[in-house]
Amino acid sequence: MANGELTRGRVTTQDIVGRLWSLCHVLRDDGVGYGEYVAELTFLLFLKMLEETQREERIPAEYRWKTIASREGVEQLHHYKRALLDLGKASDSVVSQIFTDAQTRLRKPANLKTLTTAIDGLDWFSAREEGLGELYEGLLEKNASEKKSGAGQYFTPRPLIDCIVRLMRPQPGEVIQDPAAGTAGFLVAADRYIKDATDELYGLPQAQVFFQRNNALTGIELVPDTHRLALMNLMLHGVDGPITLGDSLSPDGEALGKADLILTNPPFGTKKGGGRPSRSDFSVTADTSNKQLAFVEHIIRALKPGGRAAVILPDNVLFEDNTGRRLRQWAMELADLHTILRLPTGIFYAQGVKTNVLFLTRGQADRANTKGTWVYDLRANMPTFGKTCPLRPDDFAAFEAAYGDDPNGGATRTDEGPEGRFRYFSRADIAARNDNLDIAWLRDDSDAAEDDLSDPEDIAAAILGHLRAALAQVEAVDAELAGEEAAPTEAEA
Repeated sequence: MANGELTRGRVTTQDIVGRLWSLCHVLRDDGVGYGEYVAELTFLLFLKMLEETQREERIPAEYRWKTIASREGVEQLHHYKRALLDLGKASDSVVSQIFTDAQTRLRKPANLKTLTTAIDGLDWFSAREEGLGELYEGLLEKNASEKKSGAGQYFTPRPLIDCIVRLMRPQPGEVIQDPAAGTAGFLVAADRYIKDATDELYGLPQAQVFFQRNNALTGIELVPDTHRLALMNLMLHGVDGPITLGDSLSPDGEALGKADLILTNPPFGTKKGGGRPSRSDFSVTADTSNKQLAFVEHIIRALKPGGRAAVILPDNVLFEDNTGRRLRQWAMELADLHTILRLPTGIFYAQGVKTNVLFLTRGQADRANTKGTWVYDLRANMPTFGKTCPLRPDDFAAFEAAYGDDPNGGATRTDEGPEGRFRYFSRADIAARNDNLDIAWLRDDSDAAEDDLSDPEDIAAAILGHLRAALAQVEAVDAELAGEEAAPTEAEA
């Protein structure tokens, strides 16, 4: 595809996404909030996209797009409600999972007619040319960018996902897992990377093609509405992977099995009600309600020997004492924690909540795998990202060059010294810091940039982010005072 054609395709997709998003005004008129908008629209888009991809055999004839869209008034609304109920019992497992417990919040027949007419009127030829999966991902990204929807708290920006996937280099035949799948952004990007490298899988044997489409991508999502979005996102990218509804910190996570590659952005915070993981295989984090610490234990245990992972985590995982410190010691024994990327603020979870990407490789043995860790500081003296300063792929170019072409961190690297962004710290250096991995050395004057925020939503997000960060620190102190973190000084592997 020529550059001009690619540009036109992207503009077309953005235009269609914009028209779909404008339908939120119709839904709001019927009492549907921002947080429910994409889930509500997903049911209608699923039926329309099955028609566009000529896969309507997956659902009964009476519930296909034309049979719903051609109806009028109260009859249309009643028929649509019956469709949602019956499709939740469909024989097709993906269809039934998408529609399980589905219900519409539409009350006015005229609004349903407006939606079906508007969806029918979209430029579906252009959408097919660019890819319906790209269209749907664009809608999810638009939803996340609207802070009123609240979706940004779990949506990982695509430039960051694509950077991580390029560095981790997923390969055909590998089991790729996301134990906190969200809308399946990591899994979709890994699938796209493999298809780009294999001529859309045409270069693979037939058995391996089946594996890639049905078994290569695995994961769990806790929230039912988000699980629906993940299933549809994958389906529109030609994947029927086993993404289940459940909790990775329960026996559901044990059932996921082992993976060659784990890519994930787990939820931050504590389990509701102070609940603990209910995993029989957990030892280090068995008694903590800190979800991100528990997810690290899951990741280490779920990797095959030699398997690799990239996980987005908040700063407190790097410096928290007690269980946090024991977890870091345990993780550096069993895995090579070779690289940490300190992310800029404002990417997600609003400004104030600081995050990192940890890159690690599970050892062939369970002792002394981390000899040292490289830290790249992309946070100091960086812009404050937000609506007025969106994250772009170029923002990661220097880090990708420094990381090198070995996904396991084995490429030749250069320590840039105290004035540079990339530095190496031996295991002895880290031990001397009491195993605190929250390592910073650059003087950071970027906090002043928050004074320059102009978008009211960005300003509100900055305030909210600082409050969340303060609350997380209070929760950590409260947990220590309550004795929640009490455990043996050495954790079992």
